[in-house]
Amino acid sequence: MAPHPTPTCCGTSKAAELLQLSVGTVQSLVDKNILNAWITEGGHRRISLESIHNYQIQQQKLPALERLINDRLRVMVVDDDDVSRHLLQDTCLAAHAQIDCSAWASAIEGLLQLPLFKPHILFLDLMMSQVDGWEMVRQVKLKQDYSKVQIFTYSALSSNELIERGGPPPGANFLPKPLDLGWLKGYLLGMMSPQTWV
Repeated sequence: MAPHPTPTCCGTSKAAELLQLSVGTVQSLVDKNILNAWITEGGHRRISLESIHNYQIQQQKLPALERLINDRLRVMVVDDDDVSRHLLQDTCLAAHAQIDCSAWASAIEGLLQLPLFKPHILFLDLMMSQVDGWEMVRQVKLKQDYSKVQIFTYSALSSNELIERGGPPPGANFLPKPLDLGWLKGYLLGMMSPQTWV
């Protein structure tokens, strides 16, 4: 890319955060010249905040049918264990190019991001500090806007331990640990039919 004077800009990761998209999707938007970007002398990609703002406005103005066609499957992972969280996120992103996955380390962060990311599918660990998975499911179920969200909870608790805690949260699916990543990939691929999740 040609040298460019430095306006207000940000890196690819920050752009992905602002747009609630994966880094790969942002890079694709740059490659298609939908977002204005350039490479600094140090080799870092910078993206114009103005072009990010213009893209957001454009998306808001798209007709409903066009937005439906262009939409992507959005998956949110909430888990306070770094290894599990990153493994799930990587599996989701690798399953299909049209999947975006947002991952958070606490139920509080996840609840704050729900209205921004608007996930179709939510995976969360039951055993988290501060706000646990049971409470997060309860909070999600209180909001009509999230009535169509597919919720999957998971835990390493034994059957007896789970029963002692009242069982899995009502209205949510339960998966035992360790998670079957092959099943997860197959489930996500099956969900790629738009009428299944929009």
